[in-house]
Amino acid sequence: MFNLHIAQNEKEEDDERRMRDDEARMARDSHSRRVIQAVAHICRPTRSRNLNRSRQQRGEELLDDYFVHNSAFPDMYFRRRFRMERHLFNKIMIAVCNHDSYFVQKKDACGAMGLFSEQKITTALRMLAYGAVADQVDEIARLGKSTILESLMRFYGAIESIYTAEYLRKPTHMNLERLLKKVEM
Repeated sequence: MFNLHIAQNEKEEDDERRMRDDEARMARDSHSRRVIQAVAHICRPTRSRNLNRSRQQRGEELLDDYFVHNSAFPDMYFRRRFRMERHLFNKIMIAVCNHDSYFVQKKDACGAMGLFSEQKITTALRMLAYGAVADQVDEIARLGKSTILESLMRFYGAIESIYTAEYLRKPTHMNLERLLKKVEM
C-alpha cells in the first residue's frame, strides 16, 4: 500500500513537472515566434511610393530631340550620342518591335499610353554603349530601374535571336579573303 502511495505521488510530481515544462516551452515558443514575426516585419521590404517621372512628357521630348523630321539635334549629335546613324537605329527598332511586342507602345488598364519604343530601346543601347548603370539611364529616359533592366534583357534576347544567324556564323572562304586583303591595305 505504501509503495502504491509513493508511486502515485511520483506520478503526480512527474505530471506537474511535465505541465511546467510544457508551459515554459510554450512561453519560449510564443516569445520566439513573436520575435521572428517582429524581425520579419522589420526586414520586410516596403514598397516605395511611386515617383512622378513624367514618362510621357520625357518620351515626347526624346522624340522631339532625336527622332522627328526636324529634330532639335541634327544627325551629327544623334551619331555621337547613340554611336550609330539614325537609319540604323530605326532599322534595329523596327526589327526588335516586330520580334518582341514588349517594345511596342500600348495602352495600360487605365487607358493611358505606355512607354515609347524609342524610350525602351534608347535605355538598352545607352547601357550597352556607355556601360551606364540603370540610375544614370533613369535620368535620361525617366524609367524605373526594373523597367530599364527588363528592357535591356529583352533587347539583348531580341537582338541575339534576330541577328545570330546572319552575324554569328563561321566566315566563308570569300569573307576570309576579303578580310585578309583589308588587313594588307
